[in-house]
Order: sequence, then C-alpha cells, then structure tokens
Amino acid sequence: MLSYQHAYHAGNLADVHKHAALAVALDYLVQKDKPLSYVETHAGRGLYDLGDPFALKTGEAAAGIGRVAGRFAADHPYARALARTRALHGAAAYPGSPLLAAHLLRPQDRMHLAELHPQEYAGLRALLGTRATIQQRDGAKMALALAPPEPRRGLCLIDPSYELKDDHAAMATLVTRLGRKWGVGVVMLWYPILDGAPHAPMTAAIGAAIPQALRHEVRFAPVRPGHRMCGSGLMIVNPPYALTPALDHLTRVFQELT
Repeated sequence: MLSYQHAYHAGNLADVHKHAALAVALDYLVQKDKPLSYVETHAGRGLYDLGDPFALKTGEAAAGIGRVAGRFAADHPYARALARTRALHGAAAYPGSPLLAAHLLRPQDRMHLAELHPQEYAGLRALLGTRATIQQRDGAKMALALAPPEPRRGLCLIDPSYELKDDHAAMATLVTRLGRKWGVGVVMLWYPILDGAPHAPMTAAIGAAIPQALRHEVRFAPVRPGHRMCGSGLMIVNPPYALTPALDHLTRVFQELT
C-alpha cells in the first residue's frame, strides 16, 4: 500500500472519469445552502506536475487529460477546477481529488482526508492543511468512525490503489457499511477495470447489498503494451440527480476516443 504513488498516473483516463464525475456531484451538492461534509479515504498529495519525470515516464497524462481536456465545456465543474489549479500552480499542474474538491466546496463545508504514505501525507498537509482535517491513518477506519459525519449531507470518495490482494473484498464491505451507517451520504467508489475482471465480485457484492447503487464504466485502450488497465469504473450510492446526464456525457467522451 505504501509503495503506491499517484504521480505516475495523475491525469490519466481513469482520473478523467473519476474526477469529472466527482466534480459534477460536488457542484450539484453545493447548490443548496446547507453545508456538507467531504470525506476521502485515499487522498494522495492533492497536486501533481504533469511535466515531471514521473508523469512523463508513463505517458498516461498525455493519453488522458492531454487528449480530452477540450471535450469539456469551460463551465463544466471539472474544467473549472482544472483551470483554477493551473491559474494558481502553472500550466502543467493537475488537481488530485482533494484539491478538486477544495476548489468546488464552500468555506462552510468540511473536508476530512486520510493518507497513509508519509511523503504523500506531507504534501497534502502542505497543500490543504489550513482547509481540511487531514489524518495519516487508514482511510476506511476514518470514514467508518466519522459516519455519519457532521454535517450529514455530503460525499465520501473511496479511491484505493488495489495493490493488496484483499482490497476488492474490503472495499465491498466498506461501501456496504458506509451505505448503512450514512443513509443520506453519497458514497463513490472508484475501481480499475483490468484484464480478468478482478472487480466483478466486488461490484456484484455491492449491487446485492445496495441494489439502488449506480454503476458506471468506461473502456479505453491500454496506454502501453503490457498495461493491464482497459477501463475505469464507479459504484455510487445515493447518486445526485445531476450525475446521470453527466455520466452519459462521459460515456460519449470515451466512446469518441476509440
């Protein structure tokens, strides 16, 4: 778990899928005056430089946000967060989900972020330490301890690396438990689609436990020979109303890439 660093993968097509959906969900939630809670279990460092050697080595950002940035209107919340990040941090900057959320949330909204990796945690604290409550601890335990958070309105993003053998089963359990403990919360789980479909038992378990959960998947070609990821998926409990048309748009964006 502690070996994973997202800098190699920031801005790839899976990030585009996940972050565009997250941005729409948060943008919809902040339309009401009531404050909300944002919880993230695997936050990362929050800000990435797509021009650094990590990103250039894999080429994933060039094949991801580099190809599709122009397919989002300027007023799309994902495009707005990206533009804000680059205005503040430079043209090669890319927001991780914590920074994306920080750009879209309001001062009255609360952020709870967890990150175990020491370097990623330090970077996240330097970036958002005055805006969010940040803990260097197991994010699943944090989310369950908070549920239901105060304020009760809100969203939890679960975005693990899936490096551990039992991650899929653990995430199915986590989503199910959060859905039961936090009845009004939006719970958004991201997962990679790999050869052999290791995600299938996980999504089936969540669907059986929470039949109304929304599942959305997109497919794309592996970014390089030997790369196993051929798609990106989301399971969403209590999806906001505005998310359905946004996901339809994302489906078309990814279909146009093939």
